Amino acid sequence: MFIAAFDIGGTSIKYGVVNEEGTILMDNSFPSEAHLGGKAIIQNIIAKGKELQQEWDLAGIAISSAGQIDNKAGVVVHATDTIPGYTGVQIKQRIEEATGLKVTAENDVNCTALGEHWKGAAMDADDFLCVTIGTGIGGAIFTDGTLYAGSRFSAGEIGHINLYAGGKPCTCGDSGCLEQYASSSALQEMIGAVFGYKMELRTFFDGLRTDDEKSMVLYNQWIDDLATGMKSMVHILNPELIVIGGGVSAQGDFLLDPVKEALMEKIMPNHAAKLDIRIAQHANQANLLGAVKHFIDCGAGG
Repeated sequence: MFIAAFDIGGTSIKYGVVNEEGTILMDNSFPSEAHLGGKAIIQNIIAKGKELQQEWDLAGIAISSAGQIDNKAGVVVHATDTIPGYTGVQIKQRIEEATGLKVTAENDVNCTALGEHWKGAAMDADDFLCVTIGTGIGGAIFTDGTLYAGSRFSAGEIGHINLYAGGKPCTCGDSGCLEQYASSSALQEMIGAVFGYKMELRTFFDGLRTDDEKSMVLYNQWIDDLATGMKSMVHILNPELIVIGGGVSAQGDFLLDPVKEALMEKIMPNHAAKLDIRIAQHANQANLLGAVKHFIDCGAGG
């Protein structure tokens, strides 16, 4: 069985063909052109899906998407203006009607968690939190081996934990949210404020590795804010594992070790006793794997 998987983000749409064993047989990407709106994105996926249909004997299409996704009806419950006009888009219905294939859709961070639980860093964990650090901060929750979506498919919004009352305005409409201080875009903003010019994160991390003092002070503040946000989730959920994904996770142990140290200092002893923290194994491919796992779990391949 071959399933086409698509991961919809604000910058690019990653796609691939995956078999039911979780082997990614091919993958690629194309620009989202998010400014054209949600409906245009779905049309581009339909076009690419039809191309893949000609090359592969597809059982269906599995979608991982930014936004809050009704993972049963395949509808965008809510999305920010990163993808204009995306809220309310009927992903499942539109792609099924256009391709004749079975389609499922799930939130992208939930797909990261599903992918890592199926084939990655969380294979041995039943109660874990997945945190993705990118332009924003996303979260997904596994309890008793099952993804917890919440009453309105919106659980795990760790990026909108309030960190500083009356702080920086956030895209959610509130202010002082965690992602305004501990996302990769927040780190980029801090770098610009401290150094007075724009610096690529890769260059910044190179400076950290040479023990640049100004960089280290900035980084420690960013880590402390991130750990404070995670502390709230740990005390609420008491997970056995936290999996960190997203673009910044490419820094590996250089990110992992400081986060572990800062978090363990903040949480109560019983919560820390058996808590493990790991970097996601599959990076961007975790979302493709998770979308396919959701497709299989829905019985869509039957």
